[in-house]
Amino acid sequence: MIYSMTAFARKEIKGEWGTATWEIRSVNQRFLETYFRLPEQFRSLEPVLRERFKKQLQRGKVECALRFASNDAAASSLQLNESLAKQLLDAAEWVQSQGQSSGVNPVDILRWPGVLSAKETDMDELNATLLTAFDETLNEFIEARASEGSSLKALIEQRLDNITVEVEKVAAHLPTIMDWQKDRLQSKFDEAKVELEAGRLEQEMIMLAQKIDVAEELDRLNTHVAETKKILKKGGAVGRRLDFMMQEFNRESNTLGSKSINTEITQSAVELKVLIEQMREQIQNIE
Repeated sequence: MIYSMTAFARKEIKGEWGTATWEIRSVNQRFLETYFRLPEQFRSLEPVLRERFKKQLQRGKVECALRFASNDAAASSLQLNESLAKQLLDAAEWVQSQGQSSGVNPVDILRWPGVLSAKETDMDELNATLLTAFDETLNEFIEARASEGSSLKALIEQRLDNITVEVEKVAAHLPTIMDWQKDRLQSKFDEAKVELEAGRLEQEMIMLAQKIDVAEELDRLNTHVAETKKILKKGGAVGRRLDFMMQEFNRESNTLGSKSINTEITQSAVELKVLIEQMREQIQNIE
């Protein structure tokens, strides 16, 4: 599987404690860099999140944000200790039964320590819930990278096929070019009224053929096409290897262009450079 370094994922979860939203986005980067925007009460999650990114990703500038809105109604809800309140009421009734006025006000009962308590959020449970939601967001994020990576792979493979077409086109022109060059040399000698020694024309053609021979460059281009397809098929974090292959493609296309003595070959050399540049631009986004 080929993965793009450009992707986005968002997930919102709700609970009695409130609402939380995870957002993960990334762009291309030479190495893996992670940045976090977390509410202060969840800063302790950052090392855990960073480690989970490292296990799943190889390259890219990744930004992770958590937005948290607490449920004030739930946070301020009170819990009544009914058992303690009943004991206090029973005690008040007993005092009154002894002929003494207890003078107990219900509000005083509620004020007694331990009768009313504010419900506190269980942070361990909340953190576990948030981490589970983060994992789900991260999975969606990776799926988005894979989907974009598949599109990039298809574009690169299309251009590799076009490179093969141009290579075959140049190879098909070579015999015609040699015949044309031989006739051209013979015409120049005839115009200059130069009498050639036996085998002189053949010697000139051999030297010219050595100068303009591009068979080796064509073979290497075909080899690079096969190797690049092999890398794409293997998948994983292959962006650096693909970038290296683009350098190799450029080297052969430059040599092909410098040896060109024919319009068709020159056009093919230019088309090759365009295709290689298009691939290189796409590869910059591959992990």
